[in-house]
Amino acid sequence: MPMSWFLLSLALGRSPVVVSLERLVEPHDTARCSLGLSCHLWDGDVLCLPGSIESAPGPVLVPTCLQTELVLRCPQETDCALCVRVVVHLAVHGGWEEPEEGENSDLELQEPRNASLLAQVVLSFQAYPTTRCALLEIQVPAVLVQPGQSVGSAVFDCFEAGLGAEVRIWSYTQPRYQKELNVTQQLPDCRGLEVRDSIQSCWALPWLNVSADGDSVHLVLDVSEEQNFGFLLYWDQVQGPLKPWRYKNLTGPQTITLNHTDLVPCLCIQVWPLEPDSVRTSFCPFREDPRAHRNLWHIARLQMLSPGRWQLNAPCSLPAKVALCWQAPDQVPCQPLVPPMLQENVTVNKPHEFPSVRGHPNLCVQVSSLEKVQFQECLWADSLGSFKDDMLLVEMRTGLNDTSVCALEPSGCTALPSNASTLWKEDDLGALWACPMDKYIHKRWVLVWLVCLLLVAVLFFSLLLKKDRVKAAPKTRTTLLLHSAEGEGHERLVGALASALSQLPLRVAVDLWSRRELSAHGALAWFHEQRRRTLQEDGVVVLLFSPAAVAQCQQWFQHETVGPGPHDTLASWLSCVLPDFLQGRVAGRYVGVYFDGLLHPDAVPAPFRAAPLFSLPSQLPGFLDVLQGGCFRSTGRPTDRVERVAQALRAALDSCNLQSGAPGSCGEAWDPGPYPALK
Repeated sequence: MPMSWFLLSLALGRSPVVVSLERLVEPHDTARCSLGLSCHLWDGDVLCLPGSIESAPGPVLVPTCLQTELVLRCPQETDCALCVRVVVHLAVHGGWEEPEEGENSDLELQEPRNASLLAQVVLSFQAYPTTRCALLEIQVPAVLVQPGQSVGSAVFDCFEAGLGAEVRIWSYTQPRYQKELNVTQQLPDCRGLEVRDSIQSCWALPWLNVSADGDSVHLVLDVSEEQNFGFLLYWDQVQGPLKPWRYKNLTGPQTITLNHTDLVPCLCIQVWPLEPDSVRTSFCPFREDPRAHRNLWHIARLQMLSPGRWQLNAPCSLPAKVALCWQAPDQVPCQPLVPPMLQENVTVNKPHEFPSVRGHPNLCVQVSSLEKVQFQECLWADSLGSFKDDMLLVEMRTGLNDTSVCALEPSGCTALPSNASTLWKEDDLGALWACPMDKYIHKRWVLVWLVCLLLVAVLFFSLLLKKDRVKAAPKTRTTLLLHSAEGEGHERLVGALASALSQLPLRVAVDLWSRRELSAHGALAWFHEQRRRTLQEDGVVVLLFSPAAVAQCQQWFQHETVGPGPHDTLASWLSCVLPDFLQGRVAGRYVGVYFDGLLHPDAVPAPFRAAPLFSLPSQLPGFLDVLQGGCFRSTGRPTDRVERVAQALRAALDSCNLQSGAPGSCGEAWDPGPYPALK
């Protein structure tokens, strides 16, 4: 009895059993139709020329379903060939056109309505690399010619094919009145069918066993002595012909050794006797091997084809999805976009694109499978350079006419009032901006910029005119004082240091004196802008370390987050300055300080020891000399002014020490003994 492909696939499974097939004695191709239809098979092969789809004025016969069955053609008992039987189900489409009013309606014109329908059905067969076609002429009696009615089926016996081959079959009418039907099947080999005694090419077929030994995989081919055979390693492609990897002509028996890193799920082996018209048998033993699946992900790579177009390259198909993320220079891992981008399914070795994205070095693509990120590629980094110190700003629509803007950070998205040109095209969800930190300020009106440029030009011209009359004077440098928010006692100590420094030719910026601006723009925006301005003016950023600040820094390094404070102070300025320390941009920009008796110098986190570190007020002269770029001592500053600054700091420290342990105090002190004399 014939066996359908569905039942055959169930029978074969991963460990195929022996299956018996119907045997055909007739050596030539034949065709037969179901009851009521008449069939005629044209002798010989016909040209496979499907042509274009045409329209029909009257009823036409079209194929509606295509089925295949596997049989054996056996002209002799022990000389059989594997053969594919094709069953085509047919139906009538369309009907006779009604004559228009006034047209001649003689009996002669009415005769076609009572005539039978004659049609040609083409069956096209491809088993790489051969192709052949068969033509069936089918006649349908007039009684069955009704629009939309199924009229029966036609059976073609049969297309011969090699064991283990992949075959594809098309069916269409000639002329074509609709798209062709097609089916693709992988034929079983000698192991899965009762053919070893019937197909002569299976008698001398090489058999293969796979064994593993440490990091090596052995392919043991059980071949008779001195038998010559072909051996091919190839990657089984989902679409198209197989992709060869290694080919050899060998003499048996043989053992082929592979490294375990060569294994991928679609790696297959094909062997065949070196004889005319021999059968090729294919094995794909690594489809379920965990090592092969791990190797496949190590081999897979993303490739940029052109701006916005890319593809995932791999020797085998992968169940992969991709999503975009933002990779800052000092942050690992890559941050998902807010709101998260929907993951997109990917077809291997096929071009894809992100049509709404403009390239940026920090924009990366994550490839995931089974909810796990397998690898990441920053596709735009090669063409646009290394990571930039940019911040990703996100605009989200919160209502019909309302939007909100936030800065993407490891701890979340911090709300910001800002505008910029978009990286991501605006849609119903919002937009993404890549904002350089040196431009992280509000844009002025064009007229204001022109006025400012004019004033700068006038000032520069005036300085040129007066340069011969004005002696060089010490430059007033900008100093940005950064600290942690720890309570009233600590704030009084920080305020005393800021006031003492402002008595010298220094312009001091500290968040305690900018509460209104801090509340209006947010801590992150304020610190970024003050750091940018200070370094742009060749100023110095002072990092004030206290016991609480050290503890919060350690928490940041371990968990990449800091518990919220009154203004989230330390978390904000850490994200501003830490990249400079990690990338070696410290010299002449940063200096660290701590107060005598409150902290041991070894407690300062290691990354920040790259900057000069001073204890105040004992090392005040050296600290002031660094702040003023080496000009403090050379200008002969009066020692009484330095002493007054030191006395102000001592008084503030004494006040903190008296309140040590109370709420809002300076924190737990480290006792170094009495204050040393100033040097």
